[in-house]
Formats: sequence, structure tokens, C-alpha cells
Amino acid sequence: MDGQTWERMWGHVQRVHPDGGAVAAAIRSAARLARPSVPPVPNYKLSMSIPEWLQAIQTYMKMLQSQTKYRYNHTGTQFFEIRKTRPLSGLMETAKEMTRESLPIKCLEAVILGIYLTNGQPSVERFPISFKTHFSGNYFHHVVLGIYCNGRYGSLGMSRRSDLMDKPLTYRTLSDLIFEFEDSYKKYLHSVKKVKIGLYVPHEPHSFQPIEWKQLVLNVSKMMRTEVRKELEKFARDMRMKILKPSSAHSPMKERARGKSLSPRRRQGSPQRRACRRDKSPAVLDKKGDLATLNEVGYQLRI
Repeated sequence: MDGQTWERMWGHVQRVHPDGGAVAAAIRSAARLARPSVPPVPNYKLSMSIPEWLQAIQTYMKMLQSQTKYRYNHTGTQFFEIRKTRPLSGLMETAKEMTRESLPIKCLEAVILGIYLTNGQPSVERFPISFKTHFSGNYFHHVVLGIYCNGRYGSLGMSRRSDLMDKPLTYRTLSDLIFEFEDSYKKYLHSVKKVKIGLYVPHEPHSFQPIEWKQLVLNVSKMMRTEVRKELEKFARDMRMKILKPSSAHSPMKERARGKSLSPRRRQGSPQRRACRRDKSPAVLDKKGDLATLNEVGYQLRI
């Protein structure tokens, strides 16, 4: 990490961390930093129910944020590079790296880690759920891992807000789960503009198939809840019957077509070019000392 990026990260910390420059100064002036603890990766046991197993995974992801009251990666830097067009096998290698390094993670990293830890449970279907929200003149993006098992829906994930990440496996329909997230957003004065639902992620960790992130795109701000529910339930039914197919050939070298939009004004539009946001990943660290310091920063600075 170059000096300019390093200082910009510390400036971000001082602006947004609850304790401001005090924590940053304490870490930067420390002669010797204590080695952070590494939480054990959870192991599935036959005596565990699926809800218990999912809770163990969520607890592990929270432990990556440290055992202090601040639970989220607060540095403004994403420690692991997540390229959505990568094959599933490559993303699973990144997930293994997350378990080795035990650095704090953000929402996108949590989705990949959740997929990795739930592999080998064929009764558990996993699919990405993305939200685009608006607040105070700005747009925000968030993603969680949707879960479907034994006729119930839930989710895994990470967020600064405890009610915008994991949800228990108790929702009877996909629309009930989505509306629960929408109601949670309203508590923070965020209005949900779009919801994007992907396809079930294969349980084969060595698959060269990329994750389908947005097979269904709903402009919920322009739709009635009854219409949103109807579209979500039709999509969920087709997913359970494995009717839906990827929108284009799964090749990591090709850009995939954007998911089908079901907004009232654009039901039969032509395929649109996929909109890709830049992956805000950190530069490769040059020195081991910088990595050790970043590790400590990740554990000490979060909300």
C-alpha cells in the first residue's frame, strides 16, 4: 500500500470512527501491537440442526470483527478482492484466505464466506440478494446471502446495522423476507429503490460457473407491494422448480447480460448492458509490517 493510500485510510478512520483520532493515534503510536486472536472456523456436527449451523456461521463472521463493541470493518478498505465475474472456484479460494487471515469483512465478502461455509449442505439453497437504497441525496448498495431450506427463508451477512444482515430461517415466503429488509431500512430513513435476486449457487466448490447475481431486478420504488409480492413469489417458485437458467453462457471471460427487469415501465425491454461497479479493493501490501498493522486496524476500528 503506497503512502498516500495509507494516510487516506487513516483520515477516513478519524472522520467516521466513534472515537475519532484517539483510537488512530493509540494504534499508530504503539511500540508493539498485540497479536489479535483468530476465531476457529465452525465445523458442522450431525447433532446440529440447520438453523443451529447457520447461527454458528453467522457467529463466526461476527467474531471476525473482534469481540469489542465495534463489529464492522471501519477502515474504508476492503481487505479481500471480490470480482463478481470470477468463477465460483476462484471465489472459494478467496474465502479460504478469509479464514486464514481472519481480517474484518464487509457485506460482499460475507456473502462469499457464507457460500463457502455452507457448501456440502444440499438441503440449504443459497442465493444473493442485493439492495439499492436512497438516503439524504445519496445511493447505497448492500448485499446479503439469501437462504432457503425446508420451506423457509432466511439470510446470512454482515452490516453496520444488526437488522440488515442475518435473518432467522423463519420466513414462509421470499417476499416476506424482502419486506422485512425493507421495513428495517425504513428505521434508518432509507428508501429501497431496487432489489436484485440471483440464482441458487451450486454446491460444487470447484465449479467454473460464476455466481448469477441478478437474475431478477425489481424497481420496487415504482411498484405496489402486491405486485412486488406477485413477482417475487413467481420467481421463487421457478427457482424451487429449477426452471430458471442463467441469463447467458457462464464464462468468466465474457460479460453477462443484465438480469430481467420487471419494473412496470420496462417489462419487455431489450437486454441492457451489465452495469458493473468498481471493486474497491486494497492494493497489494508490500511489507509484512504493514499487514500486521492493518490486521490490528481491522480489529480495532469498526462500528
